[in-house]
Formats: sequence, structure tokens, C-alpha cells
Amino acid sequence: MNIFTFKQEEDFIQTGASLIVSLIQGNPKAILGLATGSSPLGVYARLADMYTKGLVSFTEASSYNLDEYVGLPGEHPQSYNSFMKQHLFNHIDIDSTRTHIPNGHADDLQAECQSYDLMLEQNGPVDLQLLGIGSNGHIGFNEPDDNLSGGTHVVDLLEETIEANARFFTSLDEVPKQAITMGVGSIMKARQIVLLARGTDKAEAVKAALQGPITTECPASLLQCHPNVIVLLDEEAGRLLS
Repeated sequence: MNIFTFKQEEDFIQTGASLIVSLIQGNPKAILGLATGSSPLGVYARLADMYTKGLVSFTEASSYNLDEYVGLPGEHPQSYNSFMKQHLFNHIDIDSTRTHIPNGHADDLQAECQSYDLMLEQNGPVDLQLLGIGSNGHIGFNEPDDNLSGGTHVVDLLEETIEANARFFTSLDEVPKQAITMGVGSIMKARQIVLLARGTDKAEAVKAALQGPITTECPASLLQCHPNVIVLLDEEAGRLLS
């Protein structure tokens, strides 16, 4: 792993965006694995800015998102489909037919999972997979467990994850209790992984993921087995690292 800790948020954001832009400039048809949550927001805003300035074009690129809530239609304001449009897709020139997000409102969720895996198999591997990390060490929505699924699957969200996401909803009761997520096996197939973590509430998870034992109880720790991982941290997220 290559681990970088930044004092300035500007440097954190620019480094993350530059990794993606450099990839697209060298390979316009690159496949991006994209994440939601607070950590990539600044990176997405910078990508939009760099596109507006004519520094990059996404017309030939494609993307696959990690996950989506079960039960929310794509147009729901808190769906990850809406998140990606609001924060990135509506501000760059990516072809909407090349953007892929699991359909958490599908009639047959198992068939949706199989279809998503088939697309990844036929079109992948992902060239650069962007990841955040949950305070419990989850990546995507792969929650800590005795066993982890390799492929796309439906997962029951842990109470701590539901509570962490409640800030985006009017009440705790409105937070979906399940999600479709790309599996750890699919994530690990990416040619390069960029893990973003910001904030003191992520420090323990970052410590466990990067310097703790490799265990399914901290799904992000499995990234230690990947040959090409770049970790971008702010000082708060990296404060426990030795």
C-alpha cells in the first residue's frame, strides 16, 4: 500500500482527482469504479471543475458504482443514483448509458445481482476503484461478518451503518435496512484501488484496515492483499497510524 496523509483538504482533494484524470487522459476508455458517501464529494467536485476547464473528457469512459439502497427508486433524492447525478454525472460529459448503478428497486434482486456481476465480468476489470470506508471497516456495503460474499449481493445493513446514514434522511425509520453491494471479490479484481478516508470517526477503522490483522471482521483489511492500493487520508483519519 502507498499511504498518504494530508494536512490540507485541498491537497487531499486534488490528489484524488488527479489520479482519476491522469488515468482518463492516458486511457480515455477507462472503467471507473465509483463510491458514494462524504469522502469522495470533494474529489467529484474537482473532477467537474477540471472537466469545465477542458482538462479532461469522460465521453469514452464508463463507470460502475459499488452499491445502492434496496427499496429506493432511482429518482428518490437519497438514492445513490440521485447522489451520483447530483455530485458528478450531471456536471461532466460522461455518456449516461455508460454509467451503471445496481437497481435496488428491481423486482428480482437476485437476478439484478447476477446481471451486475455479468456486466463486470464482460466489461471489466475496473481500472480504478474508488472506495470509502465505514466506521466499522466496511467497504461498499460489505459489512463485518464471519464470511464475506465475493460477488454482488443483497446485504442486511448493521444498526451502526443505519444510524450513520440516518443523517441523510428525515428519520431513522426512513433509512433502508438493506442494500445491493458489489462483493469484496469484485472490488479486489480492480487494477488499482484508491481508498479515501476523512475525519476522526474513521481513525479506528483506518488503523484496523491498514495495520491490523486481515479479517472479515474488518472487510477493508482485505485490501492489504491487493497489489496496487493508494490510500489518501486527512490527518484526523490517519491519527492512529504508527
